[in-house]
Parts: sequence; C-alpha cells; structure tokens
Amino acid sequence: MPSSRFLFWSLIVVVVIAGVNQGLTLPLLAILLEEQGVSSVANGLNAAAMYIGMLLVAPWWEVPLRKWGYRSVIVLGLVLVTASTLLLPLLDGLVLWFLLRLVMGIGDSALHYASQIWITAASPAERRGRDISLYGLAYGVGFSAGPLGLNLLSWGRWAPFAALALLYVVAFVMVFLLPNAYPQAMTAVGEKQKNRYAAVVRLAWLALIPSFLYGYMEASLNGSFPIYALRMGISPEWLSLILPSFVVGSLFLQLPLGTLSDRVGRKQVMMVCAFVGALAFCLFPLIGQSAWLMMLLLAVAGAAVGSFYSLGLAFAADLLPLGLIPTAGVIAGINFGLASIIGPYVNGYLIEYVSPQLMFGLMGGMLAAFAVSCLLFRAPRARQAADRTAGGTERHSIAVDGKN
Repeated sequence: MPSSRFLFWSLIVVVVIAGVNQGLTLPLLAILLEEQGVSSVANGLNAAAMYIGMLLVAPWWEVPLRKWGYRSVIVLGLVLVTASTLLLPLLDGLVLWFLLRLVMGIGDSALHYASQIWITAASPAERRGRDISLYGLAYGVGFSAGPLGLNLLSWGRWAPFAALALLYVVAFVMVFLLPNAYPQAMTAVGEKQKNRYAAVVRLAWLALIPSFLYGYMEASLNGSFPIYALRMGISPEWLSLILPSFVVGSLFLQLPLGTLSDRVGRKQVMMVCAFVGALAFCLFPLIGQSAWLMMLLLAVAGAAVGSFYSLGLAFAADLLPLGLIPTAGVIAGINFGLASIIGPYVNGYLIEYVSPQLMFGLMGGMLAAFAVSCLLFRAPRARQAADRTAGGTERHSIAVDGKN
C-alpha cells in the first residue's frame, strides 16, 4: 500500500499538471480566438466559461465524494479536463469552445475539490499548514509555467494540446497508483445532512472568509487592475511585468507561511498577513504612476495574502470534526466563485463612476476588517476528544480503501 507521503506527492504532481493546463489554455485560446477575429468582449466571455463551470458545480461535489471516494472524483475530473482539452483543437466555433471550456471548468472543480480535501484530511495537524501550502505552491508553479507552452505554437496549432495530453497521461498514472479512500462519515447530531452547512458556518465562519477574500483579490487584479493601470498611463509592456508580481510574491512566501502557521497558529498568521496586505493596498492610491512601486506593493500584497485560500482551508480543518471538512471545502469553493464574479463588477462601477483608487481602498478595508475579526474570534470546542487524541489513527484510515 502506498505511504501517506506517496499519496501527498502524487497529488502534488497532479495539481502541478492541472496548473499547467489552466495557465496554458487561458492565453492560448485567447490568442487563437484573436487570430480568428473574435472581439475582445466575446473572447473574455469565452474565457469566463471555465469559471462559470466551476461555480455551477461547486455546491454539488460533496455527495459524489462521500459516495465514490477521493480517487474516483479526481479521475472523473481528469477525464473531463483531458477530453475537453483534446477536443479544443479539433473543433471550431465560439459556442463549441464555450461549452468545452465549461466542461473543463467542471472537471477542474472536481479535481481540485477532491485533492484539496484529501490532502487536508490526511495531513496531521502539526504538518497541515505546510502540506496545504505546498499544494497551493504547486498549483502556482504549474500555472506560472503554463504560458511557456505557447512557444510550441511554432510546431503547429495542435502542439500545445498534444503536450498537455502527455502530461495528463502522467497524471492518470499517478492517480491510479493510489488506493481509493473516503471522507470520514458524519456521526454527530450537528453533522447530519440538513444541519452540516449551518454547523460549518457556526463553528468555522472565520476560516471561510479567506476563500472569498482571495477570490475577490485575484479577480480584481486580473480583471480590473489592467483597466486601472492603462487609465493611469501605464503601458501594456509594463502591465505585463506588474501583474505577475502578485503571483510571484505569493509563491515566495506560501510555504514559509504554511509552516509558520503550524507552529504559531493559523489565525495569528492570517491576522498579521491581513494587516500587511491591507497596508499595501491602501498605499496604492499614493504612489501615482510609478510602475516600480506598483510592482513592489503587489508583490508585498501577494506575499502576505496570496496563501489565504489554502490557510483558510487548513484553519477550517483545525476547527471542524473530520466529517465536516468536505462541507467546508464546498463552502470555500462557492465563496471563491462568487467573489470572482462579484469583484470585477464592483470594481468596474468604482472605476467608471466613483474613483479608480477606491478599488484598492475597498480591498484594503476588507482585509483590515478580517484582521479585526481574527482578534474577536474564539475557537469553539467543536472537535470530539477522539478527534484530538486519536487523530493519527483516524487520519491514517482516511488514506486506505473503504468507507469509514
């Protein structure tokens, strides 16, 4: 039977490949549609199909996960993503590509949901922050490396897709080497089907906020910051250098922050990071048109809050019984999806009708409010004594075949 660390590193390889796929297909399809004369509006709407797919299915993965197991849901996600990726170069038409990217988003949602929950549930508490941060780091590295595949276009339109197909062969092999496993069954009264969402919100509401904040920030920076920068007189060439600085900053500190949270506590780390991120965003209106200072502040903000999603999920696992961790993952996914849709609309209104600088003040204010909430939050005594004292045995049972 594969060890728990083999399980962990296998899932890390899979998420790197998923990151490469998303990091390559987003710019690749945008380029191909541009070459076909598709308008920028239609191009952007087509790109949004993947996120729409993620949001549509995010609330529904918990039941299949409990019924089929972690590996089965990951395999389903791999099948959907691989099939849609391979069909993209074979089919033409904006509507067909929209549908394929919708399917890609559904598959990506299944893959990430199951792998995140599997890693979170199987990791011991003293290493959970490090492990889930490595997960986020792996995805970030894959996403950052994805655009390198654009160089394969010189071999033909099919070449980048063929490279992705080869990578997914590796992913399938890694997953099939793992035994299937199931989340811990819900046994407590508060964990019954009709009450579990309310129980998660009641016990771990603070841990669910970071997923919303991260989704809002990511969507704001990718969708709204380019408009702000161009209106401030920043050239597209400089914009291409400024925008990745948030991701680079998050990659730089993701693992150290996860490891630190294992030692001093998830809430304390997120509170300090939220204050730092709030300060960085609130300074933005004061720097004018300085591209270098924009790059610096985005890197600082990314280093501080770029790991919020993973730290929030790890914090939820600290607060909740094992049987409720999949439910927390569903709520986090919904929060991220809603924030990703809300962010660009709110920022668009602020930029057009109020003040472009207010976009950063709002993000800074949200982070500051979260930091204050961390000061007020008191962790409930939600976990059973067996969860705490026999956690090692229970977590080991998660990584073996069969329901608990």
